[in-house]
Amino acid sequence: MAELSVYIGWDSREDIAYQVAKESLLEHASIDVDVHPIKLQELVDRGVYTRSVDPLASTEFTYSRFFTPWLAGYKGWALFCDCDFLFFGDVADLLQYRNEDQAVACVHHDYTPKEGVKMDGKVQTTYPRKNWSSFMLFNCDHPSTRKLTPELINAETGAFLHRLQWADDSEIGEIPEEWNWLEGWSSKPATGYPKGVHYTNGGPWFKNWQEVEYADKWLGKALAIDPRFAPV
Repeated sequence: MAELSVYIGWDSREDIAYQVAKESLLEHASIDVDVHPIKLQELVDRGVYTRSVDPLASTEFTYSRFFTPWLAGYKGWALFCDCDFLFFGDVADLLQYRNEDQAVACVHHDYTPKEGVKMDGKVQTTYPRKNWSSFMLFNCDHPSTRKLTPELINAETGAFLHRLQWADDSEIGEIPEEWNWLEGWSSKPATGYPKGVHYTNGGPWFKNWQEVEYADKWLGKALAIDPRFAPV
């Protein structure tokens, strides 16, 4: 049995981003890890995702990310992350941030986007605790996490879900920023690499986003996965 289950948000427009996130995570992992894509259409086909289309949703996993504990059977600990990550760190290091008294752990960003539009033309929305939900270590059998049923996820507001209002503030643990290092916002480390680079504004899979930090590393990984890859 894997020591950690990882669920990565998958978007049909950015499969290569998912592949790079998955492969870079596995490359550096020193423990047994199961990696699963969260595919919205699969949840729709199973009849568990019934939310109407949200015009402000920037990805197909805007809300489906909160199915992570349900997909894990409300057992153990599971990590969710967006697909636009590039990993340099060993996810085994995350295990030290597990606290059975807490429902979830994440990076507590105080983030205000500089841009008004994301890389693919989607509106860049601003709200409290922005990006907290882009990288979450769930305690899946915690009572507050068990509130994340399909019924609640389908009915609640985006603010309730993304601001982690389903958990008490005391139940939200903190992970160092190096694990959800926001490209274009977070300070570059003096030496080495962040453990998880998050291309929250745009990544090297877009032609106009080739000058971002660590783009060469991301592109090298993408070409190793698919030699025919070319930015769009």
